[in-house]
Amino acid sequence: MPKASWNNAVIADAAEQDIVVVEGNKYFPASSVASDTLRPSATHTVCPWKGTASYYDVVVDGQVNKDAAWYYPEPKDAAKEIAGRIAFWRGVKIEG
Repeated sequence: MPKASWNNAVIADAAEQDIVVVEGNKYFPASSVASDTLRPSATHTVCPWKGTASYYDVVVDGQVNKDAAWYYPEPKDAAKEIAGRIAFWRGVKIEG
């Protein structure tokens, strides 16, 4: 089962069949992510084919990993399979 962890805490845990992989990134269903570890960020980036990404800071035990999670609130049609999903980077360890 794929898991995302940071600062010795599991922040996402999902069944393999629930993961969508795009450009090497595993997108977890939002329902599989510990929402208490996410804090909205003001950061946004634009991908020409996926749309505008929004970011979360990952917060565990008072430690903040700035913009370590991202999602596409309204992905373009070409990326509709990542709607309602969150991906991680910046030191967040993905296993499985």
